[in-house]
Amino acid sequence: MQNPALPPAFLHLPIAHRALHDRAAGRPENSPGAIRAAVAAGYGIEIDLQLSADGVAMVFHDERLDRLTGATGWVKDHSADDLGAIRLTDAEDGIPTLAQVLQLVAGQVPLLIEVKDQTLTPGGCIGPLEQATATALAGYAGPVALMSFNPDSVAELSRLCPGLPRGLTTGAYDYEGYAPLPPAICDHLRAIPDYDRVGACFISHEAKDLARPRVAELKAQGAAILCWTIRSPEAEAEARRYAQNVTFEGYLAARP
Repeated sequence: MQNPALPPAFLHLPIAHRALHDRAAGRPENSPGAIRAAVAAGYGIEIDLQLSADGVAMVFHDERLDRLTGATGWVKDHSADDLGAIRLTDAEDGIPTLAQVLQLVAGQVPLLIEVKDQTLTPGGCIGPLEQATATALAGYAGPVALMSFNPDSVAELSRLCPGLPRGLTTGAYDYEGYAPLPPAICDHLRAIPDYDRVGACFISHEAKDLARPRVAELKAQGAAILCWTIRSPEAEAEARRYAQNVTFEGYLAARP
């Protein structure tokens, strides 16, 4: 079976990184308020997923609660209901589930979902978050695409969601910036060797590393090229020399 292609909307609408967040306006990253703002502005949306203690896909970037809430500890140690009751800093919102975000987006704009690497979390493994993601997405009709830094996660998503486009989140893999990944793993992943194995149709690549020859090679082979994270119109113009679309934050990217 041919791998599903990335829908055209993912290449036409700039993608709001962790939704259209602005803490000063009361809508922190990945919050329901940021989701609503991105939909209202007509942008695509990128979100991140972590797993709750009771196996629910939660829309939250970090493994720990400390940076984004007044609570402490690991996301994985709390139930979905408990996480929903934890208020995000500078917002009235709690931490939403993927199912709740899907209801807010309702197919109005493309949704790019990054499944965070659970193998970096104590006791974490490939499988449970991918299954929770697939369960939440069952029956969702809007444009959606899945990606992860961990190729094994993308391979599992390929098995669970064969009809949805999948991609790899990729980057420079400099040792300091990607710690605590061991240098040997950085060296392996930098070459993006797993693209075909995992059934990918796109990459979302670190903006500062877009000139890497491997990116051009994949593009020539038909891969769609997205990038992260763009923070100014000037950086966007440079990134678009290589990438077909950008994931942005901190300014309002121009829409077609």
